[in-house]
Amino acid sequence: METFNYKLNMYIDSWMGPRDERVQGWLLLDNYPPTFALTVMYLLIVWLGPKYMRHRQPVSCRGLLLVYNLGLTILSFYMFYEMVSAVWHGDYNFYCQDTHSAGETDTKIINVLWWYYFSKLIEFMDTFFFILRKNNHQITFLHIYHHASMLNIWWFVMNWVPCGHSYFGASLNSFIHVLMYSYYGLSAVPALRPYLWWKKYITQGQLIQFFLTMSQTICAVIWPCGFPRGWLYFQIFYVVTLIALFSNFYIQTYKKHLVSQKKECHQNGSVASLNGHVNGVTPTETITHRKVRGD
Repeated sequence: METFNYKLNMYIDSWMGPRDERVQGWLLLDNYPPTFALTVMYLLIVWLGPKYMRHRQPVSCRGLLLVYNLGLTILSFYMFYEMVSAVWHGDYNFYCQDTHSAGETDTKIINVLWWYYFSKLIEFMDTFFFILRKNNHQITFLHIYHHASMLNIWWFVMNWVPCGHSYFGASLNSFIHVLMYSYYGLSAVPALRPYLWWKKYITQGQLIQFFLTMSQTICAVIWPCGFPRGWLYFQIFYVVTLIALFSNFYIQTYKKHLVSQKKECHQNGSVASLNGHVNGVTPTETITHRKVRGD
C-alpha cells in the first residue's frame, strides 16, 4: 500500500507540479488514496444502501437530524465568518489574489479552507440519511455528482491553491449552507414545518452563488495576478456544470409544479390554493416537503 501511495503521489506531483508546503502533514492531505477511497465507499453505499433498506422500515433519525443539521449550520457560519473577516482585514484583492502574498491572512484562509474540505466529507451523511429514511427519490444525479466531486476537488485545491482566489466560492457556499442546514435542522421538528418558507429561495441563492463565483473567477482571468490560470479555467467549467444542473432542478421542482398546480386550481374552479394558505401550508412550503434537495 505504501508503494502504491508513493507511486500515485509521484504521478500526481509530476502532472500537477509542486504542492504547497504549508499543508504538509495535515489530516488527509498528504496522500490522495484516502480521499479517493472514501469517495468510492460513498458511491458503494449509495448503490447498496437502498437495496439493503428495500424490505426494511425507514428509520426516523429525527433527533440525529436535528443535531446534524444544526451542527453543520454552526460550522458553515464559522467558516463564512472567518473567511470574510480574514479577507476584509487582510486586504485581499477582489479581482485576483495569488497564494503567496498576504502572509498571516493566507494562513488564516488555509486553516478555514481545510475545515471546508473536511466538511465535504461530513456532508456525505446527507445521502446516508436519505437512504435510512428511504427517501430514495432525493438521491438524484445532481446530489451524488455534487457531493462526490466536491471532496475530491477540494483535496487538490488544498494541496496546490489553498488560499488566495480560492476563498471566494467557499465563503459564498458556506453562507448558503447556513441557510440550507438551518432550514433542514428546523424542518426535523414537525411543529415548525408550516413556518419554514425559505427553501425555494435557497435554490435561488445557490444559483446566484454560482454566477457570482464564475464572475469573480473570470475577473482573475482578465486581470491576472499570478494565481494559476489552469485552476481558474477548471473552476469556470465546474461552475457551469453546477449552473446547468441546479437550473434544471429549479425548473423541475418549482416552475413545472406551479404550472400543474394552476391547472388543478382552474379545473376545480378555485384559486384559493394560489392566493392563500391551504391547511396552514403555503404553496411553496408544500413543494419543499415533497421535492428533492438541490444540494
